[in-house]
Amino acid sequence: MKVLAIDDQQLVLLPLQKRLTELGYEVKIETDAAKGLDLYDSFIPDLVVVDINMPQVSGLDVVKYIRTTKNSQTPIMILSGNIQDDTITKAFDLGINDYMKKPLSLNEICARVKRLIGLPQVQNAVKSNSHIMIQQRCVGVVIPCYNEEERLLSDKFLTYIDKNSGYYLCFVNDGSKDKTLEVLHELQKGREDFITVYDCEKNGGKAEAVRLGMLYMAKKEDLDYIGFLDADLSTDLADFDDLVKTIETSEFKIVSGSRIARMGANITKESARKIISLTINFIIRKILSMDFKDTQCGAKIFHKDVINIAFKEKFVTQWVFDVEVFKRMSIYFGLKKAKAMLCEKPLKRWIHAEGSKLSIKDSVKIVGQLGQIAWVYRLKKIRYKAALTNVLNVA
Repeated sequence: MKVLAIDDQQLVLLPLQKRLTELGYEVKIETDAAKGLDLYDSFIPDLVVVDINMPQVSGLDVVKYIRTTKNSQTPIMILSGNIQDDTITKAFDLGINDYMKKPLSLNEICARVKRLIGLPQVQNAVKSNSHIMIQQRCVGVVIPCYNEEERLLSDKFLTYIDKNSGYYLCFVNDGSKDKTLEVLHELQKGREDFITVYDCEKNGGKAEAVRLGMLYMAKKEDLDYIGFLDADLSTDLADFDDLVKTIETSEFKIVSGSRIARMGANITKESARKIISLTINFIIRKILSMDFKDTQCGAKIFHKDVINIAFKEKFVTQWVFDVEVFKRMSIYFGLKKAKAMLCEKPLKRWIHAEGSKLSIKDSVKIVGQLGQIAWVYRLKKIRYKAALTNVLNVA
């Protein structure tokens, strides 16, 4: 039995292809719907699984091609995040057999496939259940790494992406002097479709590692959101997914984790670090003119369309680049609009990991870097306003 799956997001197709193949189906996938139509003609599938929202050729166009142009009764299942009643109704009017709304479990998808076309009679079919959820969105996560050979929690990263579809990890090796690069390549082995290793030969600091990783991930067309996370998982991936859920169900362009101590949250810090953090945060709020509780949390998620605004230019500072990101947003969009685009979400868990590279002495240096940001971006704002005025005068 042959299944053709068409979706512009490869991260959705890969786990579906793997599971259906394990069950004994012959499966082909395609991210380009136009090529999917050609594949339909040559492959002659017993079932077509297709997304609705795709560029150029939509899922409904695929249905019309099969039902009208080819006059075929090949079973068609829609797998989509589109939940609009008129779209669903139109799809059934065109002759689809089933409509599945993302997110949903891979087990349910397989059960629906089996109900429509049956289960192949093969001896080597894998009958174990899958706990993977097929998500509506695809997320890129940048993880900067410098001498993380001993601290990198490889198993936790692998376990998470194996159970959660739609995640693509980019580990940026920031010129590590230990065996971090070897560890990362071992971590990537066999999961090249979900993990990439971006190697920087020279150490440029966390700010540059994150910036390069974010710009690299922004080139991937099938990602909806891109964020970054510390390699020590002081914020775990489950909490990071909460940030993703917030941005995908809102109009926010950036959702930042916040290590605000609150009832029921496991937030731990050293006393001296906490005092310094409060002082630094006070200065940051003055610079940004925003009531941010915690700009420096190493867990943030961005809508793809603001990546260039936030990361195209090199950062002035090494450690407080997060402040620069918010400052760039406020200069580009204006303070009022930028405030509406930014969201701070308290984390359920954050733990200061042993072996952190940032010492208390380094924290004190941050005050000087904040002064540098205030000066540099004040000049940028003046230049930006002058350029905008010239454009308006010409118009």
